[in-house]
Amino acid sequence: MLPRLPFSPGRGDRETVRFEKWGTGERGREDLSRLGAFPCGQVLTLRVTCLRRLGVSAVVLRLCRDGEAEADTPFAYISSDFVSGQDRYELTLDTAALCGADGAGLFYYRLLLVRDGDTLFTDSVNNVDFELVPQGGAPFRLLVYSTDSPVPAWFGEGVMYHVFVDRFCRGAGPVSYPTGERGAVLDPDWDHGIPQYASRPGGELSNNVFFGGNLWGVTEKLDYLASLGVRVIYLSPLFRAYSNHKYDTGDYLAVDPGFGGEAALDDLLAKAGARGMRVILDGVFNHTGDDSLYFNKYGTYPTKGAAQSQDSPYRDWYTFQSWPDQYDAWWGIPILPKLNHRDPACRAFFTGPDGVCARYVRRGISGWRLDVADELSDDFLDELRVSVRAASMQSPSPASDDSPAPGESPAVIIGEVWENAADKVAYGKRRRYLQGRQLDSVMNYPIRSGILSFVQAGDAEQLYHVLTELYASYPRPVSDALMNLLGTHDTERILTVLGSRPEDYDRPNCELAVASLPAGRRQRAVRLLKIAAMLQFTVFGIPSVYYGDEVGMEGYHDPFCRRPFPWGELGDPVRRDILDYYRRLGQLRLDPVFHGGDFAFLDRGPAYLAYERRRDGRRVVVAANRGDDPVHLSLDRTDRLILTVGEATLTEGRLTLGPDSAAVIG
Repeated sequence: MLPRLPFSPGRGDRETVRFEKWGTGERGREDLSRLGAFPCGQVLTLRVTCLRRLGVSAVVLRLCRDGEAEADTPFAYISSDFVSGQDRYELTLDTAALCGADGAGLFYYRLLLVRDGDTLFTDSVNNVDFELVPQGGAPFRLLVYSTDSPVPAWFGEGVMYHVFVDRFCRGAGPVSYPTGERGAVLDPDWDHGIPQYASRPGGELSNNVFFGGNLWGVTEKLDYLASLGVRVIYLSPLFRAYSNHKYDTGDYLAVDPGFGGEAALDDLLAKAGARGMRVILDGVFNHTGDDSLYFNKYGTYPTKGAAQSQDSPYRDWYTFQSWPDQYDAWWGIPILPKLNHRDPACRAFFTGPDGVCARYVRRGISGWRLDVADELSDDFLDELRVSVRAASMQSPSPASDDSPAPGESPAVIIGEVWENAADKVAYGKRRRYLQGRQLDSVMNYPIRSGILSFVQAGDAEQLYHVLTELYASYPRPVSDALMNLLGTHDTERILTVLGSRPEDYDRPNCELAVASLPAGRRQRAVRLLKIAAMLQFTVFGIPSVYYGDEVGMEGYHDPFCRRPFPWGELGDPVRRDILDYYRRLGQLRLDPVFHGGDFAFLDRGPAYLAYERRRDGRRVVVAANRGDDPVHLSLDRTDRLILTVGEATLTEGRLTLGPDSAAVIG
């Protein structure tokens, strides 16, 4: 067996093999080696430089379109440098010719280094770095995307704030809740109430206990959100529905009266727009509730639902194995019957020119976060994109002088995808989310995993690989618009994760409902949270803050991660400290250097890393150390500390980071 030969870019003549991609970028012809997604029409020069002592006589590109046969194309021998002992080979790759009439596509490739007695293959580590192996090896990914409907440039500026409406703030506007046998139950104890929970995880739960948060309350807290640098408010579902979480939609064309109804949404859109904030909605289009206008299992609505009559206009919106009791449901949960988007009328209700998605965009929302995007068909996503873009041209007049005119600010479409979305396979089918005609970007769960690996285990290598692979897999406009998160309504609270031990999660729900971190572990978790948030706010994408994380809310799995916001406790010293830190991050995030521009790693070790952001001559460096020993980095003498966690000093260009410390320098 031949040894595996490591490769890492940027190490000059010590490398055994260098693989580069050159093409025309924003600054003319430039090195694009750390990218793996390119606009259709980009012409790339692939360059391989290898030491002659490796014995390479030829270099071959073995490439295939996804699902098709591989084809080999030889590189041309260009030159030899007899001083350094290196040979250079090149190959021109025209992405438009690769894609043909499709104008987009997904490809995989390897490099073959042919020698007299054998052939070496590249084994991709993270779509940039690679090793040489005697056979096989993981391929590189090449995504070619269409640019005829670009990602909205505005998305990615500032901070996104995720509001779970029932638990954020009780506003003073009018609301109404259903009464009767299937009515709502109001919990008056906002400050200390515990969300309704099942006796065991996954057990049945009515989800009909409300704490009274509403859209009026979101509007009342716009100044608070502005202090965090928020530019985008992402609301949990707000359509009329039986439950407190509203993922069981009852009527897509009605804002839930318990949240304040139509008037509350219009008031929020107007007042948020006046402050330069946008609002995006949670689109739950894969399934409805069984208590809905369309299914109407309980006769709540005056219309004839699919569960009531086979003559219902909504009968074909669902798939019945045996009407009316056996039907397709999301994850087999009977209260969430799955919509049949193969039915043209059902699909058009959402994606048509006057469908749900277009109506709310024309009303003034700035986009959609698509729940369980993996379960939405390609046809559905294709049509939704066209509908939303067209509706953006008809959006309301600007709310303020700084607001863009109608048509200048297309609405954004973000998908809930938990893995790398560039070549995601869902239900046995490859998805084309990011090829330019479906999603603008996705929820960035991989970065959550990478950051947790670093702050919990000190694994800088894992975070390096996560970020490198994402940015080398996604189109640059997608990377700029990634929804970077540390917590959501589907995950444990980030502070709880950082302060918990493995055995803490195994407790029964009755214990988790009242569990909180001991003071010592909470103190350490706060420091780790600050490091994690610093990374979240300074990499490519837009930081998405789940309501209350910025004040150190705790909670294990759903529903304990959905407690009411502790407005009455903001004077607590720990909460105030975390909030002040997030506010500083929010103001930092408004710096244009963090939206667009470049990202590059400067240095890394087993438990530390440093990277820089550059744009228009401005440079900011971020460094973090989770090791037990101090780390020393050389920077420019003119650099200064902007924000620190733990022990960080900067003297004449020499940065020293103590254990569990981080810094932003610029």
